[in-house]
Parts: sequence; structure tokens; C-alpha cells
Amino acid sequence: MFFSTGEASGEMLATALAAGIGARVPAARFEGIGSERMRAAGFAVTQETRGWASLGPLEALAKILPLLAIMLRHAAWLRRRPPDLLVLVDFGAFNLRFARTLRRIGYRGPILYFFPPGAWLDRPKQARAVAANTTALTPFKHQRDFYQSLGLPIAWLGHPLVSLVPPRTPRIVPPSDAGTIALLPGSRRGELERHLGPLLAAAQLLQSRRPGAQIVVSAADAEAEKTILQRLAGSGLAGATVVRGARQALDVADAAFVASGTAVLEAALREVPTVALYIIRPSQVPIAKRVWRGPFITLPNILLGRPVIAELLQENAVPERLAAELEALLVDPSEQLRAMRELRAVLGPADALERCVAFAIDLAGAQAGAVCR
Repeated sequence: MFFSTGEASGEMLATALAAGIGARVPAARFEGIGSERMRAAGFAVTQETRGWASLGPLEALAKILPLLAIMLRHAAWLRRRPPDLLVLVDFGAFNLRFARTLRRIGYRGPILYFFPPGAWLDRPKQARAVAANTTALTPFKHQRDFYQSLGLPIAWLGHPLVSLVPPRTPRIVPPSDAGTIALLPGSRRGELERHLGPLLAAAQLLQSRRPGAQIVVSAADAEAEKTILQRLAGSGLAGATVVRGARQALDVADAAFVASGTAVLEAALREVPTVALYIIRPSQVPIAKRVWRGPFITLPNILLGRPVIAELLQENAVPERLAAELEALLVDPSEQLRAMRELRAVLGPADALERCVAFAIDLAGAQAGAVCR
């Protein structure tokens, strides 16, 4: 089976799906476009994706030609050597073009789009392209309903994170002079550049008010870890530590700052009191406002339809505001935690990942059966 990802959250989902497939089909072999997490999971990685993810069209321009060359090379290779199943994971700017190109050059094998793009943007043209070239499997009821309103096929079996991320054992409220605070600045280079400064300054403010507070920073990969350690060296924070991956930071935290994205959903399912932030370049703000007009940007707030998690964006993501929002959660997280428990039910059944695994195996099995006949 061949998987195509483009960033850290896609890799996490790809490796989870592959692990479930491997448990049921021990002879399965996995190759794909990815990075560290996929290598660690036993994938034969055919293309490194570190640095692929962009924070908007302006940053993406320089990457178009190199990614096009990579896509064309892989399409030609897979056409000659088709896998039993090709799995595309999110990253629509690359993966949807990948699927279209494969079909145009005569690729007939099954293509599973695991997490189709544009879940909250309701783009009919994009949805039709996904349905025409792939078998779509969405984690969100909203996207299923949108495809069905257009008469397009799509499957919904629940969000895999419901299976992957159980709630933590409830923690007691920390003393007023202490607490463990996690910083999840994001996995992309631009996210680190823009988020680390405000987050480290907010952590300093919290340490000044809570001298016993411990700071844990999550690094997505080796490159991010190096960047974070360099910034910590001159930050003045006392005893901050760096861990690899969101889960390692969230599991020890009394509360967390989290860059908007899949990690906010993971924090909510883990029931970690959370403040979300996101900062993009000022030149990208008008573009972002044209693309997304919803009242919220974090998945828990979108899914529940109300502001469960504070979203501090752009000029609001300043140290004083960040620190104040997080300290309120350290004092009393009860209301947010109740909403986080409600969120789990909205995302689907507890065995969502197992259902997705069975769906993928059935799709691959149908291809294998056709080849045998």
C-alpha cells in the first residue's frame, strides 16, 4: 500500500491507519511520501516532506515547481508499479492533483482519499474532483452531508482520533504558585517563527506569577527541536524542557497553549485545558478572510458551534492575553472540560479507526480480487 501525506498531522493519521491494517494483514507492506513518523512506523519513504507545508498561497509559490516534479515522477512510477491501494491523506493542494494526474495517465487502481480536503469550505468543484478520482472517506459528518447534498458518494465512519486519543485520568487543579504548562507552537517552520516568541513570553509571565510552574515545549521533529532549543537558550525561562510530539507534552500538562490545527482536537480529546492561537503574515490576512468566513477556526469550536476554546489570533495573540486566558483555566477548567467530553460524542463511535481500517482493507481486497480473476 502506498500513502501520500504532506505534513505532520497527515503522517500521524497515515501511520495509525497503516498500523491497524498491519495488525489485520501481517503481510501488508507500506511505502509512501512522508517523513520521520512514517519511517519510524516501518514505511519505505520515497520522498521526504519536511518543509512542504505552507502558511498560505504566498509561501506556497516557491514550492509549486518542485512539488509538481515530485508528483509527476511518483505518478509515472505508480502507473508502472500499482499498489493494491493508494491512500491520500489530506494535503489537497498536492494530493488532489496527484489523483487527477494518475487517472489521466491510465491508473486504474483504487485510490482512498482519507480526510478529503476542504472539510469546512463547501467547494462543489473540489468535492466533484475528489469523488470523480477517488473513494472519499471523511472524518466529519458535515463533509459527508455536503457531498451527499451534491449527489456525490462519500463514507463517514467517525474520526480516527476518537479511537487514538482516550481521555486522561482527571487531574487535580494545581497549586496557585505551580502547574505544568505545555507549549505546542505547531509543526511548520512559519508557525514556529511566529508563535514561539509570544508563547515563550507568555510562559515567562506565568512563571513570574507562579514561580513553581514548569514549562514543556512540543517539537514535531528534529528540525523543530533544534529551533526551539535555540530560542529557549535566550528566553530566560527557568527549567523548560523539550519533548518530541504533541502527546508527550499534553500528557503532563495542567493546561496548554496550542497552535490551531489537529493538535487542538487532540488536546480536547485528551481533556487538557487549552488556549488556541494562530498568527499569519499580515499580507495573508485578507486572503484568509476571503477563504474562511466562519466565526471560529479551531475544530472543537466549529464542531460544537460555540467558543469552547479561546482563540487568540493575530494581534490578539500577545503574551498578556495568552497568559491571562491560560491562568483562568489553571484556576478553574471545569466548564471547558465538560465541553470537551461533549465533543467526543460528536466525532463518532469509539471504534472509528477500526472501521476505517476495515474500509481500507475491503477497498484493497476488491482490487486484489479483480487482479486474481
